Amino acid sequence: MTHPTRRTLVATGLAAMLPWRAFAKTEEDWVMPEEFLPRPVRFLDPQEPGTIIVDPDYFALYLALTPRRGMQYSVGVGRGNLYESGWFSVGAKKEWPSWTPTKEMIARDPDHYAKYAGGMPGGPKNPLGARALYLFNEVGADTFLRIHGTPEPWTIGTAVSNGCVRLANQHIAELYDQVELGAPVLLLPKVESA
Repeated sequence: MTHPTRRTLVATGLAAMLPWRAFAKTEEDWVMPEEFLPRPVRFLDPQEPGTIIVDPDYFALYLALTPRRGMQYSVGVGRGNLYESGWFSVGAKKEWPSWTPTKEMIARDPDHYAKYAGGMPGGPKNPLGARALYLFNEVGADTFLRIHGTPEPWTIGTAVSNGCVRLANQHIAELYDQVELGAPVLLLPKVESA
């Protein structure tokens, strides 16, 4: 498999993907911008079907459906140095997953996260949203990185998370149904701003 680069990843759709911030602050009054809807893409270099590729600079997730064709989804990514690049695999999949903040999250913001140290059951207000794909490393250990839904879809197209990749709930549900356990996941590195 050819390792994708931003330059060779996609022939269509990528250049039009620009960050957009919505003004709504509840799911009920927020409308997904048309440019953030899933769209078919064509890969310049062949990809392994079933592979997920995330480009944090374009807030885009690609699912390879065939060696040359795939789907693009708009995402939110980890803020600052919390985004972690590299190769992973989907080690678990969960519908309406429960959520427990990591010790690092609690240490960074105890006022916000300490109250959830015992966990939060799955549901519409849970930060992991409707579905989650759990990313494991090369030795099969959970990295605590997730590709998941969000009850705050207006954060799509921004770098706001604690390291995970987030999609709108309807889009993670669609992606979840197409992704197999063990699927390879490539989180491309961020390009440093000049």
